[in-house]
Amino acid sequence: MPDRLRIATFNLESLDLPENGANTADLAERIAVLRPQLERLRADVICLQEVNGQKPEKGKRRELDALDRLLQDTPYGEFHRIHTRSHHTGGARDRHNLVLLSRFPFQVHRQIRHDLVQAPRYHSPSGGGTEDSIEWDRAILQAELDLSHGRRLHVLNVHLRAPRAAYVPGGKSHPPVWDSMSGWAEGMFLAAVKRAGQALEARLLIDQIQDQDPDARIVVCGDYNADLYQTPVRTIRGDEEDAGNPHLVGRTLVPLERSLPQSQRYSVVHHGRPQMLDHVLVSRSLLAWYRSSEIHNEALGDELVGAHAVPGGPESYHAPVVAEFEIPDA
Repeated sequence: MPDRLRIATFNLESLDLPENGANTADLAERIAVLRPQLERLRADVICLQEVNGQKPEKGKRRELDALDRLLQDTPYGEFHRIHTRSHHTGGARDRHNLVLLSRFPFQVHRQIRHDLVQAPRYHSPSGGGTEDSIEWDRAILQAELDLSHGRRLHVLNVHLRAPRAAYVPGGKSHPPVWDSMSGWAEGMFLAAVKRAGQALEARLLIDQIQDQDPDARIVVCGDYNADLYQTPVRTIRGDEEDAGNPHLVGRTLVPLERSLPQSQRYSVVHHGRPQMLDHVLVSRSLLAWYRSSEIHNEALGDELVGAHAVPGGPESYHAPVVAEFEIPDA
């Protein structure tokens, strides 16, 4: 059993093959940029977001061929792996799969999407009052890892909805132009509900785990598309002051980036503004093992400027984040 444990999260920004119809650089160019970033993490457990599934041969399921090529000739290629799957085919989803790689075996794993929170119903003001449901775009990927000697680690990989207006039937004459401000506003409302709903389902899952084991070691990694003080992250963190109950302090999750200087706390740069959108949150029991964090943002470009200046560039506009823990002797 290793005496250290490194847990990382990295949004790969629609990792795909150009022949799959993706507006992206040649995969070899992407690998030349992304593989060194992955190797630098030296992770034992890594949560990846935005891994696209490639078109299958007739009669077969989608696979993660682009990811296989990225991980080839790295230690991660031999790791245990799970990923989100289509409910219809059982294979990978076409876009934005979550992937969990682990040096340790999985004891239990599943994906959660509307298992704990039913899709809300609403009457669309722009659709003549017709009723519709608001479903999340992505699932939560959950796994329980065996660290040996009976010690378990619960890992949640999340990718919350971005704060961009969601699809509204008839809202656009052509992308990306909205026909009315009210249509755009309805899209923003739908996006906010989706993101808050995902966060609620994650919080319910955390409580479910802690109901069974109050001392469970839990880590929630991923692209939250929100900073620490916005509603989705606050919902998942569950600070005792928000609940107004000091007896719930054991249910809170701790954001590890707080151990870094303020000047280093950013994983995305948007229009010149550094933002921390990729988080590693841990339970109090896992915090006892925590030693340090790193955010590899030295070469991070501006996602708004870079995407227009270099369309389909090879890099990710998210910085990898990694936290190191020291596992005590059994």
